[in-house]
Amino acid sequence: MIPLSMNIYILSISSRIYSTNRLYHEAAKKGHNVRIVDHTKCAVLLGEEAKPQIYFGSENITNGAHAIIPRIGTSVTRHGSAIVKQFEMNGVFTTAKSLGIIRSRNKLRTMQILARKRIPIPKTLFAKDTSNIKEHIELLGGAPIIIKLQEGTQGLGVMIADSKKSAKSIIESLYNMNVNIIMQEFIEEANGQDIRVYIVGNKIVAAMMRSSGDEDFRSNVHRGGTTESVTLTQFEKKIAIHTAKVLGLPVCGVDIIRSKRGPLVIEANSSAGLEGIEAHTRVNVAGEIIKYVEKNARKFRK
Repeated sequence: MIPLSMNIYILSISSRIYSTNRLYHEAAKKGHNVRIVDHTKCAVLLGEEAKPQIYFGSENITNGAHAIIPRIGTSVTRHGSAIVKQFEMNGVFTTAKSLGIIRSRNKLRTMQILARKRIPIPKTLFAKDTSNIKEHIELLGGAPIIIKLQEGTQGLGVMIADSKKSAKSIIESLYNMNVNIIMQEFIEEANGQDIRVYIVGNKIVAAMMRSSGDEDFRSNVHRGGTTESVTLTQFEKKIAIHTAKVLGLPVCGVDIIRSKRGPLVIEANSSAGLEGIEAHTRVNVAGEIIKYVEKNARKFRK
């Protein structure tokens, strides 16, 4: 039986990160024993015990946590998700399953899952053959097109090619560097805007419209984008919640753009930042996440 005061581990590389700091203080405010654990300094020992052991440096933390909140950075996705998986296998509740983290970090895999579940997405193409680049661009409706690295966040690794010539040059260069990419149609009517929907416990707790800055087509706040209030349609709410469910991410950020043919999901982020959305909406998203942990960690152990 989990006590009213729980041991919560936030898996994050630094307490100085805004989202990590907010989660820590909200959990502590509720009287929980909260600890920030740098997952890059964790190791798993297999084979010697009936239950694999998790070490944080030289400290065995296998039996310490009732729940974990993963905040896994893109550059350490594989290691971080492996540590999350080990906590899962040891019976610890997590706000993001390891499989969901891996799925959402690979943009191609995300698009494949969403397409299979009939969630509307931009027209997306994946290929490795450089001899048919012009034909591929035409399949996407012609230039301009969006080129994305398969793994990236906060707008990093997202490029726009304004012409067939520039698209061909960028794609060939990336292919020759053995970089995995996807290509997507450019939604002109989106006008450099997208909607960030924050999901907690498969429910929408906050949403905001993000607009690109004057010198960048990407709308991410980290890239200088601005925010404004937005009213979601019922269909936008439905596809945002459905996206979180099919990816296995009960706590996440889902990004949507509005097009002539309706809303399209472009991404889901398993470690979506709290700073921008809390500042704009004044919603205590960190507090909602802690409430979700409190409610579900006890059910999970029972």
